[in-house]
Amino acid sequence: MPIYSVKTTASQERTVADMIAEKEAPEIQAVIAPDQLTSYVMVEATDGTAFGRILDEIPHARGVIQSGDGPAESPFSEVEHFLSPTPDVEGIAEGDIVELIAGPFKGEKARVQRIDEGKDQVTVELYEATVPIPVTVRGDQIRVLDSEER
Repeated sequence: MPIYSVKTTASQERTVADMIAEKEAPEIQAVIAPDQLTSYVMVEATDGTAFGRILDEIPHARGVIQSGDGPAESPFSEVEHFLSPTPDVEGIAEGDIVELIAGPFKGEKARVQRIDEGKDQVTVELYEATVPIPVTVRGDQIRVLDSEER
């Protein structure tokens, strides 16, 4: 099934994806608006021309990316990596300075001691604690402030 790239207004990707999905047209099979992709929505549709007419009714949709003879189809290999969830600990390294953004230590700064990618958890050591205490938190409960790799 062909996949088409739809150009959108900046920061309106989710809105456009929701509106396309709400159309419930038989031509549209799936819609994805990956966070990593700015100003584009990927749509799986059976007929690019009919899909293009549907887009005319959707605000913030600027149109389907075109090739010489009509809507350009994107190969599945270009979209595939958006379909696999990325672990929350990706981009975090041992020694990074982080801030806890959830849980009982919210707002505390800490240094990353160990990363468990399998469980998507990070063990950190709180900065301002009198006695160094290792605390294990989920990867989505921290925000990197300073990375030693930069």
